[in-house]
Amino acid sequence: MFELIRKYKAAAIVGGLALTAIVATPVLAQRDPAYEAARASGVIGEKPDGYLGHVTSPTPAIKALVDDLNIKRKAAYTRKAQETNSTVEQFAFTSGCNLIMRTVAGEKYQAPDGSWKTRTSEAPIRDSRCP
Repeated sequence: MFELIRKYKAAAIVGGLALTAIVATPVLAQRDPAYEAARASGVIGEKPDGYLGHVTSPTPAIKALVDDLNIKRKAAYTRKAQETNSTVEQFAFTSGCNLIMRTVAGEKYQAPDGSWKTRTSEAPIRDSRCP
């Protein structure tokens, strides 16, 4: 019984990873100049839950930008979770793992302990549950 659960869980994770690339590409393509500037300046960063977060106290414009992108991400995660028979939270988490891995040097991401880190040339610190 446990072997069967483990087998299906592994298949769901692999499927989620493949679909994350499909979901993440359109989300990353939505980068407008305000988003790029906020990300480059370290005002916003990627969180392990698959959503953007505010590293510093946001201006109303940055808050609106992050809220809008997070709403779009949740909609994409919801669609993909239904297609893969997983939960939105599971799909968002796997996406968060991948989005943190895709950050580049100088960008911010949230470590598993909740602290904000600046990406260096080394691999980011990710949750031990990340695939």
